[in-house]
Amino acid sequence: MKHITRRLTLTLALAGTLAASVAALAVAADKDLIVFDWSGYEDPGFHPKYVEKHGDSPTFTFFGEEEEAFAKVRSGFKADLGHPCSQSVVKWREAGLLQPLDTSRISGWKDLNPGIMAMKDLTTTADGKAWFMPWDWGNTQLTYNSDQVDEKDVQSLKALADPKFKGRVSIGDNVDDAYALASLAIGLKDWTKMTADQFKQASDFLREVHKNVLSYWTDSTDIVQLLSGGEVDLAWAWNDAAVQSVAAGVPIKAKKDTDEGISTWVCGYVLFKDAPGNIDKAYDYLNAVNDPAVADVLVKDWGYGQANAKGMAGVDQAVLKEKGYDDVQKFVDKTLFQAPVPSDLKLKMIAEFEKIKAGY
Repeated sequence: MKHITRRLTLTLALAGTLAASVAALAVAADKDLIVFDWSGYEDPGFHPKYVEKHGDSPTFTFFGEEEEAFAKVRSGFKADLGHPCSQSVVKWREAGLLQPLDTSRISGWKDLNPGIMAMKDLTTTADGKAWFMPWDWGNTQLTYNSDQVDEKDVQSLKALADPKFKGRVSIGDNVDDAYALASLAIGLKDWTKMTADQFKQASDFLREVHKNVLSYWTDSTDIVQLLSGGEVDLAWAWNDAAVQSVAAGVPIKAKKDTDEGISTWVCGYVLFKDAPGNIDKAYDYLNAVNDPAVADVLVKDWGYGQANAKGMAGVDQAVLKEKGYDDVQKFVDKTLFQAPVPSDLKLKMIAEFEKIKAGY
């Protein structure tokens, strides 16, 4: 899903630039490798061994959400590696955008979390080919300003639609996160089996939320500004929104234990078909981000987990507990996993969400 790791001062400095057109921007460095990614993941702290080996980071170009990224690549945009999430991998693969990974070239492949690797049709297909290296995983969750909002008033996700919060709410301009929220709110944990009636209920809930929305955030820069600047008090946001805001001294809390729960996603890297760059450097990059030492950065600075189980095992237990990763079973309890939904349902979600945001 997702995300930026800088402290608030840097976040604010970047905001004007990012707002222009995140997908069109690029951070140019090593021209032999282009990574199509979420803004913020260009941080060298995520790939120090790549920089150590090649003297510079790859060239990064950015997208704001996965439907935008999918459309751009499908229209002919060329990059070597991409960073989709669990709900999009199958779509990207079936569209012929990807090539299989050579797992023999990825050190630590066998250290990847068994639970994530066992997810049907995510990392590998039935023929044994690997298409996706899971890397970061986390949540979209209720996030609020504890100075302005009483915790008892946000025990339910339905608070986002409560008229008392009119003009004080933000949710992502992201169809997957929006319908994950709506699915949970109507009591649905497996959105892959959503019926026509449940789709209507979920859409109706989002229409009620829309009445309270001040702004639909587009990336972590945006939602951190909205929360930390006091423009909104309640949000449906990724883990790093609270982590960054707290680091900036703002009383923003994430509430994982709402009555309906949270949404969980897994993101990672894919190798594009007809990748124009250096394939050796592509695998060097995959190895660099999969290094167990990177788990410290993901957990401490972003509040996300690393898919490398060896990496997570090396993180200080107190830090894991603080970020909610000390008990993985508890972490995934009462959660909607953002698994790929049937293509016809996804198209309905996309069309309906656009209508909802337009006020219809």
